[in-house]
Amino acid sequence: MAKVELEKGGCGCASIPILPLLLLLGGGWFAVQQGYAATLLEQAGEQQLWAGGRAILSSILGDSFPSDVIESLPGAEIIPTSTMEPIFIPPPTAPAPPPLPTAPPPPVAVAIAEPEPVQAPESQAEPNLTTPAASTTSESQPQASQAQMPWEKKAIRGIYISRYQITNNASEQMIRDRVRYYKSKGINTIIHGVWGNGCTMYKSKVMLQTLGFESCPNLFREQWLDWMIDEAKKQDMEVHAYFEKGIKLDKNSPIYDLAVSKKWLVPGVDKTYSKVDHYVLDMEVPEVATFFKDIVSEFVQRYPEIDAVQWDDYLGYHAELPGQVDRTAQLTKFVQEMSTQMKRANPNVSFDICHHNPYWAKRYFAADWENWNVDRAFIQVYNDPNFEDELGYVRAYNGVAIADNQLHRLGQIVADEQIESVLIFPNAGQPEQAAAQVQVTLKEDS
Repeated sequence: MAKVELEKGGCGCASIPILPLLLLLGGGWFAVQQGYAATLLEQAGEQQLWAGGRAILSSILGDSFPSDVIESLPGAEIIPTSTMEPIFIPPPTAPAPPPLPTAPPPPVAVAIAEPEPVQAPESQAEPNLTTPAASTTSESQPQASQAQMPWEKKAIRGIYISRYQITNNASEQMIRDRVRYYKSKGINTIIHGVWGNGCTMYKSKVMLQTLGFESCPNLFREQWLDWMIDEAKKQDMEVHAYFEKGIKLDKNSPIYDLAVSKKWLVPGVDKTYSKVDHYVLDMEVPEVATFFKDIVSEFVQRYPEIDAVQWDDYLGYHAELPGQVDRTAQLTKFVQEMSTQMKRANPNVSFDICHHNPYWAKRYFAADWENWNVDRAFIQVYNDPNFEDELGYVRAYNGVAIADNQLHRLGQIVADEQIESVLIFPNAGQPEQAAAQVQVTLKEDS
């Protein structure tokens, strides 16, 4: 899924308020030890403020304060958030078979760094999920039951969570509370990022053997996905692993320089999305193809209770790459082999994709996913003006993926008995708010 790139913001050390610093000195250490600091600071926003605060704490307290506590505070890393930008592609005039369209206008490339998390306005702060009571109040249960009949007829009611949103040293309590919160909002599937920008979020032996390091830089805790899967099973929910960014990476990727030196990238820059330049790993290079197949197989063995692995439109080559080489056949061969190897490692895991409709995917991304032997296919309809034109494809496959700014479409989707499932992508980087809006929208439409 595409990213919406934003300008960085924040403040320096001089603008840090005194009261938060005193509160942190008095009680922050206990909160961090209990594992709730990530949740509290997540509400506060201001990653740059904490980065300055950590520096001040280090200079004031020195060796008298545990260094691992200071290092675990937010600000130790800049945490990107997964957002998207719709591709402007003129729709076919009929769903199937569509007439040959004119080529889309060339996108404008804007070279900006990967953004920091989007900070929501105070009036739209995420729900407090630090205690079980936050997700099991008597107020939330009646709301879920009001939308139960039409909403729960959808086989999959999924919410995407970016790969960095529960890897910031999150506590077990925080993760279990979040799962129960989504359950209270009628969500039955969590699609959580486990890969992105050329590296895994979890510690990977394949990564270590191939690249020399175990994972993406992050405050990962080894059990985080185990906790999520365990709680989801208790709530009769599913967890799907989301391989964000697929075979694409940008210059911020920790493997970018290595990929360049080893000639792992196809020539040119992928300008599918105007605000970030992507570079595409070449699946025709045997070492690269083997790396991906081994990563997926390793994952489904490391987390044998995962319900599905999902890839998106980043599994593809933009048609306007230099040379206009047709890589359709080689990509099909690679995906078929990857799926087969994954099934051998764990036959209980579904191999899914969430991509453009089959016409556009093959025409513009060399992604002939109808021949990939996928278990389920969901159609991305993030370009809202094309929504009605895409419904024929949506009904023919396993469902639709929409963004949180398209929730006005939810009533129509729920009422359409031919639409099997619906996935919601929090374009603003606020999955809890998106889940809450789902229930409000359904209530308004009832």
